Amino acid sequence: MEKNQDSRPRQLLGRWISIAIVAVAAILGLFVLYRANYQPRTEDAEIFANFIGIAPQVDGPLLRLNVKDNQFVKKGELLYEVDERPYQYALETAISEQATLEGQIADEQRKIAALVSAVSVAQANIHGSEAAVANAEQGVARARAEWTYANNNLHRLEPLLTKQFVTMDEVDKARSGETAQAEALRQAESRLQLAKAELNSASAQHEQAWHAVTTLEPFINQRGAKAAAVKTARYSLDNCRVYAPFDALVTNLTISEGAYSRWTADVHAD
Repeated sequence: MEKNQDSRPRQLLGRWISIAIVAVAAILGLFVLYRANYQPRTEDAEIFANFIGIAPQVDGPLLRLNVKDNQFVKKGELLYEVDERPYQYALETAISEQATLEGQIADEQRKIAALVSAVSVAQANIHGSEAAVANAEQGVARARAEWTYANNNLHRLEPLLTKQFVTMDEVDKARSGETAQAEALRQAESRLQLAKAELNSASAQHEQAWHAVTTLEPFINQRGAKAAAVKTARYSLDNCRVYAPFDALVTNLTISEGAYSRWTADVHAD
């Protein structure tokens, strides 16, 4: 009985010791895991950092360098400036060419406004010329009919003169009438040719005016290219100044003012 009472405290003590050993082992394991993750130590290791090369979008001499090697910079801080004069000239040229195109378009639009009126006038002239041609054709038809009648009458009377069925005055009168009708026919045909020439001239003027109206489209099609050239030139000019994209440490700076900027330095992002 006494032996059982003595063994019970020993069993409890053993259990507590076991629990304490497990707890200490767990605490040591967590401590080792923490040190391994947050305070690693080794005699053979490599360290990697987030290095980003900062290069300009444009080329040119470096006019101003605002940072030094191993200098900390904040986001938006000016790093360096490239000579912007060629890009400023390019932008001015692109803007000038765009303005010139717009001026050409405005001039063409004014010309077209006048030509539209010319087209309407030419159309009216065509209608008038067509009517004149129709009238002249009718005049030629009448004059030819009257000349044919006078000519037939003359040829009918001339044989009768030898037989004295008609007088000389009647024959002379018929001959004069035939001559007058022949002249009238010639004048009618001349008027017809003139009317046709005026119709052809009016048609040519209408065609020329209409063709000129359609010449605006090539200028309009150039607007997109000129606007893109201005945007490209302005983009290049804006990129002559290079700013820090984020808070970082400048490292590996291998360029100085006056050098031709193609590549400048790395920044180590925090």
